[in-house]
Amino acid sequence: MLDWSDTSSSAKPINNLPPILTGRSAAPADATGLGEIDRKGGRVSVDDKAMINCRADVNQLLPLKYKWAWEKYLAGCNNHWMPTEVSMQADIALWKSRDGLTEDERRAIKCNLGFFAASESLVANNIVLAIYRHLTNPECRQYLLRQAFEEAVHTHTFQYIVESLGLDEGELFNMYREVPSITDKAAWALKHTQNLDNPDFKTGTPEADQAFLRDLVAFYVIFEGMWFYTGFAQILSLGRRNKMVGIAEQYQYILRDESIHLNFGIDVINQIKIENPHLWTPKFQDEVRAMIREAAELEASYGRDTMPRGFLGLNAVLCEQYMHFIANRRCAQLGLTRVFDETENPFPWMSEAMDLKKEKNFFETRVIEYQNGGALSWE
Repeated sequence: MLDWSDTSSSAKPINNLPPILTGRSAAPADATGLGEIDRKGGRVSVDDKAMINCRADVNQLLPLKYKWAWEKYLAGCNNHWMPTEVSMQADIALWKSRDGLTEDERRAIKCNLGFFAASESLVANNIVLAIYRHLTNPECRQYLLRQAFEEAVHTHTFQYIVESLGLDEGELFNMYREVPSITDKAAWALKHTQNLDNPDFKTGTPEADQAFLRDLVAFYVIFEGMWFYTGFAQILSLGRRNKMVGIAEQYQYILRDESIHLNFGIDVINQIKIENPHLWTPKFQDEVRAMIREAAELEASYGRDTMPRGFLGLNAVLCEQYMHFIANRRCAQLGLTRVFDETENPFPWMSEAMDLKKEKNFFETRVIEYQNGGALSWE
């Protein structure tokens, strides 16, 4: 296999220092890649590539600096699937039957679909309109393009489910504006994107760079890495009891995608920390921990709202405990102290639905088990 990464920089640790300490030009390149072509520009040096505020031409993929980002792109391509590959016949029959599902189960399913239906679009908007603009590394941008497509597939999934079950599409897709506990989560995350979407916003100062980090934390660590996980637990809990098995199978595909999204986001955040240690101050770390704690509280409120009585094997109290477990895990992945007392995982069966080892930071382990959707086995 061809290796396009440039390993020469590993022998020159000084190149990882901020430009002001190396004596090299700190002038960033055009971050859009749409500026005028520099006809006299030299070839790209891997040492000039950086996550943010880079000095290298963002249009040149090679040489690779972050091989882990390229491998995640390849893993995403290998994991390709489409929702229409999954049969919904059993789900349709169960949904239409009078006694197949309890009212509490139906409420939880509809609220779950309502949250995800808009959330995937919000995440996609954030990638295209905010993150892509300011993440100035071409191999990472390559993965972002793949992720944006996957978010479109996920949105397609919820359209397919709503259409198959004959649900009220207006009710489901508008829940993020009509159900307060869903609105609160969406509004909390959007405030970070709205700042970055300002046409005048540019990274390059500590304040702006930290704002970008907040957005990465809000969407990768919290939206995709915390809130999505309790949503997966709700549906997969039903699937374990042989209910709504078609939806559960599609959620397993989505979960495998989201596992890579989460890993990518955490790796990007940690790499920005390495390249810009002045941003990761004790005060900023406390702010990130506060974000994670607040997000867990919002999710607990959502659980109480959507599962007031719960159903077999799942209730709001267990979901809140699971959220505390996940929140502490995310803190550990970012090198932060935990925000809640040590908590056991109340849903150990989630590890069967998706190997939790896949969530580990790339610097700890690599994901190698991905295969095409049609070849995946859920046994």
